[in-house]
Amino acid sequence: MKLSKAQYDEIAQFLGHVQPTRQSLRKLKEKFPSQSQSTLLSIFSQEYQKQIKRTHAKHHTSEAVETYYQRYLNGVMKNAAAPVLLELANEVDFAPSLMARIVLERFLQEKEQAIPSKTLINSMLRDPSQIPDGVLANQVYQCTVNDCCYGPLVDCIKHAIGHEHEVLLREMLLEKNLSFIAEDQLRAKGYDKTPDFILEVPVAVEGHIIHWIESKASFGDESSHQAYLQDQFWSYWNRFGPGLVIYWYGFIEELDCHRERGILLKDCFPTDIVTLRHSMAQC
Repeated sequence: MKLSKAQYDEIAQFLGHVQPTRQSLRKLKEKFPSQSQSTLLSIFSQEYQKQIKRTHAKHHTSEAVETYYQRYLNGVMKNAAAPVLLELANEVDFAPSLMARIVLERFLQEKEQAIPSKTLINSMLRDPSQIPDGVLANQVYQCTVNDCCYGPLVDCIKHAIGHEHEVLLREMLLEKNLSFIAEDQLRAKGYDKTPDFILEVPVAVEGHIIHWIESKASFGDESSHQAYLQDQFWSYWNRFGPGLVIYWYGFIEELDCHRERGILLKDCFPTDIVTLRHSMAQC
């Protein structure tokens, strides 16, 4: 689903006035009923992540960390079963999983008298039963399962969705009898930055030659697309030639402005693929 910049800005402006909860997502769907739920969910997640990045630093000052930790200790002392960390995260408008990380790191630092490794913290966030304090383990668990946009549970879901769409794209290429080399095969050959699929025989889509296809199980907004252009797409173009990016949950239509330079955007698998075999048959 393609949105104009004006349509996208209207959605983003609405999200700026609501908290990142499942209830807010329902309000978003009610406000914009003509948009698909998957598109709205992707925009919802991306806009919240931008907000968190803007405010990330203020939550990690030594004063803020100590305040959050003391409020956690006081809260669980009064009622260990209450969702203290979750309510604290909502109060200060911070992602619950990231609040859990701050307090867990502070707890481990006090317990071990040393700064804990990121590997240890990530492991405990994925499996709170490893946390050597039952109350904190429960608090961390409450945060991770109630976080819509961050945390190990969300990361697993995003990874699964991304893999699902890559498999879907592979099946569509096979259905069209298009020969391709997949990313894992390219990595085995020593390539570092590679698209998901390179076509062994180029095709034409809407009059543009395509050598590779990249799958993105997300909405293509301005900031994410510019980052992808810089980090991935232009590198692919330099190495493999012009290509196609599929944003399965849609994109801002004004971003599809590099077709003549060799990067085409679509929100679905193209139906009008012209193969070399087809072109030769017409001749």
